[in-house]
Amino acid sequence: MARRQRDVVSVEWVKLELIRAAYATRGGLFSRMDPRMVLLWYVIMAAAPWLTHNITVLAGLFALGAVSVALARVGPLLLLLFIVGLGLETIYILAVALLFGGNAETAVALLELTLKLGAVSTASMAAFVSLDPEKLSDALLSLRAPALLAFAVSYGYRMLPILVEEFNTVFDNYRIRSAPPARHGFLGIRTLVHWVKMAVLSFYPIFLNTAQSVRTTVESLETRGFTYATVDQRGRDIRLGYLKVTALDICVVATTAVLVLLAYLAGDQWPLMRRDFMSG
Repeated sequence: MARRQRDVVSVEWVKLELIRAAYATRGGLFSRMDPRMVLLWYVIMAAAPWLTHNITVLAGLFALGAVSVALARVGPLLLLLFIVGLGLETIYILAVALLFGGNAETAVALLELTLKLGAVSTASMAAFVSLDPEKLSDALLSLRAPALLAFAVSYGYRMLPILVEEFNTVFDNYRIRSAPPARHGFLGIRTLVHWVKMAVLSFYPIFLNTAQSVRTTVESLETRGFTYATVDQRGRDIRLGYLKVTALDICVVATTAVLVLLAYLAGDQWPLMRRDFMSG
């Protein structure tokens, strides 16, 4: 009984963490900013790691991304997934470097790619965890993105908790109807295979339920004039009227640009980039 309660709590915790991440309920620095400036900040942070090969610069950008994650109040679930993925990537790099005749230079070269991916991943977590579906959709619409793209982003965010709830319900039904293995097997392999089978079987009913939900949602939006409201300028002005760039937005973006520049200067990359630009 206690084990079942722990399982339910863990599933509920994952569901709540996904909903908090999708709807930006934790607050943080970037949640108080204009969503268009958050996207501009993300473009700067995501593009900067790919313009250099210097380990010092990449380490500085990674540290800046880690600070941004703390300011954005990223949840423990996303942080755990990121740390586990980065740790496995580091182990994989060292294994490849040692098993295939590599040396320290090979490990450093592979570490460069890991730092780039880590810096971009931290910026992605900080930015998109701070944007709820409405803000992200309105930012894309304000930047003249296609209306269907803005709708797809907003709708996709809204479908996430529904899909999680549907999967949990269907999976629990399979657990009730399916008998568990008589023995767990070596390292619980039989139980693991049984759970994987139930997880795979749970996706088929979800697809059918999702298709029905999509049709109902689209019909409801069309009857309320969603398509016309995104095309007509008066509707766009009403919807995007709350967007406003403040001093906080300018300060955060300017500070980030200065810190990125200082990271390049610390790695002696700025003069090299300038010579390449002038020669090009």
